[in-house]
Amino acid sequence: MTEDYTLKHRAFVLLGLINEKMHEGGCHAYDINKRIEERGMRDWTNIGVDFSFSTIYRTLERLENDELVESYEEEIDGRTRKIYKIKHYGYEVLRTKVYEVLYNYTGKNDEDFYVAFSMFPILSPEEQIEVFNHSLEIVRKHRRGLKFMLKEMLSNFSKMPINVTGLFIHPIKILEADEEFLKKVLEEIKRVRNQIDPSNYNPNKVEEK
Repeated sequence: MTEDYTLKHRAFVLLGLINEKMHEGGCHAYDINKRIEERGMRDWTNIGVDFSFSTIYRTLERLENDELVESYEEEIDGRTRKIYKIKHYGYEVLRTKVYEVLYNYTGKNDEDFYVAFSMFPILSPEEQIEVFNHSLEIVRKHRRGLKFMLKEMLSNFSKMPINVTGLFIHPIKILEADEEFLKKVLEEIKRVRNQIDPSNYNPNKVEEK
């Protein structure tokens, strides 16, 4: 059961990067590190600046031991390198993780959100609309709740210092920005609906062809 597997942040990042290369027969650790560097992923994920080759290899070994990926050796430029491919179970775990993170986004800092967002084409258009609609409702509810609490507080204490009111004003502004962002995402998904084929992200669909 994919629901029973906990995909931690670093493993989440690497599994997604491996899945990207399934049509090319997989990828090796140097390719993974290259894409991490090119995309600045040490800045917008929480893998950390210390996410070195040794850490990448340990994470890959864990993914392989847990049967999310498989590996084989191949000679590249005169060197033998280990190539990693996502397995069916790994794909299902990845897909479930992306769905759950996006569906349950609350507007709070979530280390997995940007990772899941970068992979959302793995979901069907209907699922994409479902997850972002749900997270939009969560964000709206949270924002309305904070605005009500601020209004109630100011009705009882008309002169509250900024170090108190700011604790409400700042997250309200952030949630307003999140709300606009999610609305924009939904508009774009609906505009290009069915132009992104989720089967491109599914190794099983490749095998069936």
